[in-house]
Amino acid sequence: MRPDDMAEFSAFVRARSGALFRTAVLLTGERGQAEDLVQSTLERLCRHWRTVSRAQAPEAYARRVLVNLVYDRHRTRRAGGAEVPLPHDDPASQHDAYQQIVSRDELMRGLRALPVNMRTVLVLRYFDDMADAEIAAALGIRESTVRSQAARGLAKLRAAAADKAAGPTGGGTR
Repeated sequence: MRPDDMAEFSAFVRARSGALFRTAVLLTGERGQAEDLVQSTLERLCRHWRTVSRAQAPEAYARRVLVNLVYDRHRTRRAGGAEVPLPHDDPASQHDAYQQIVSRDELMRGLRALPVNMRTVLVLRYFDDMADAEIAAALGIRESTVRSQAARGLAKLRAAAADKAAGPTGGGTR
């Protein structure tokens, strides 16, 4: 890589790696896995930086690489077996000072429970502030698909939150 390209790539990494990491954490729900994905994404960008930097939107290209890596890992994990859910603490037993952490954990669990396509659309739309057209272009799908995936994903998250708020069932009095 030429020194000019190296300086440009380094500036890109400094400016955008935080946003890529945030997206990766939201897509995977796991910090360690997100770090690996961002590193793999940046490695691929570095190898092709001359071509990527000439594109109109290097960040969009980087995001697409990241999403593809998430999809690849999801397919590999699905072929290997099911995940074991983590035990869930009762949020009523948490101190008020920790409510934000509990809420974030619930959101991450809810996102992880969604199919990877829905999760990706929600993360790109609500956490990366991308428009439907940008998401459609980044994922190679129609805008109508983006809207339907977002609506269905939000509905599932709301249903999960409502189920959680309703509490356990089956042992009530009449």
